[in-house]
Amino acid sequence: MLSAFSIFAIAVVVLAVILVLMGVKSVPQGTEYTIERFGRYTKTLSPGLNLIVPIVDRVGAELNMMETVMDVPSQEVITKDNASVQVDGVVFYQILDAAMAAYEVRNLERAILNLTMTNIRTVMGSMDLDALLSQRDKINAELITVVDEATAPWGVKVTRIDIKDITPPADLIESMARQMKAERDKRANILEAEGVRQAQILRAEGLKQSAILEAEGRKESAFRDAEAREREAEAEAKAAESVSRSIAEGDIQAINYFVAQKYVEAFGKFADSPNQKTMILPMEATGILGSIAGVAELAKAALGDDSTTSSKSPWSTDSKDGA
Repeated sequence: MLSAFSIFAIAVVVLAVILVLMGVKSVPQGTEYTIERFGRYTKTLSPGLNLIVPIVDRVGAELNMMETVMDVPSQEVITKDNASVQVDGVVFYQILDAAMAAYEVRNLERAILNLTMTNIRTVMGSMDLDALLSQRDKINAELITVVDEATAPWGVKVTRIDIKDITPPADLIESMARQMKAERDKRANILEAEGVRQAQILRAEGLKQSAILEAEGRKESAFRDAEAREREAEAEAKAAESVSRSIAEGDIQAINYFVAQKYVEAFGKFADSPNQKTMILPMEATGILGSIAGVAELAKAALGDDSTTSSKSPWSTDSKDGA
């Protein structure tokens, strides 16, 4: 049998082992423990193996230091223009100071949740429905600023707040759909009218350019015709001057050439008439041959053939001959 001393020694050893086990605390990664001595906070245990004073010290709170996500339940929000919508969201937060999170606020998650819901109603209630539906980024930024500032004394950092769903009533959704359809029809009509207007402008511009080019063409044609008539008149004037000079010098053949040229031109126009099917030559038509003979004599005189000037042309006619 064991003596009383042996029993005491065993009891002491067992008590020492129990005290050692009570004094050793293993803290998992991502978690911190607060230590209280006789109910008063003394220190925070970081992840790893830590030692505390048994019986005197105890773990006050075990806090998760990782970023945490929390759903914000759906709630009814009345906008500035008195539209009622259902809104829900999500909050991301992280504890930065374990002691402040444990002792500055009671029920941290509930406090953050209620603070977020209250500020959602405040921020979104100050906006019109159209702005509410189109400016979620602005709403999220305002919520983060307000909620993060309010939770800073609790040792908490709010990293993100997102509005997930904004659900207007069914009748309001139907009205918005009709409004959107009317707006799209309006834009379509405006675009169609703008297209017709642009087409008319382009068509008018085309007609204008066509008229300008046509007028330019008529102008150029008239200028060319006038220039041609001017040159023709100059040529005729020079020809008349040359004939007049020849007559003044006593050359009768020159006037024969001039008369024969006009006679032949007039006769040629008469023969080329499109309505003329039958042509009857007058008895004086032999005068043409005489005129041609005069032209021949004039050419011979110009070439200086004196021997032929005195001979009689086979085409010449005697004034005494009959027609």
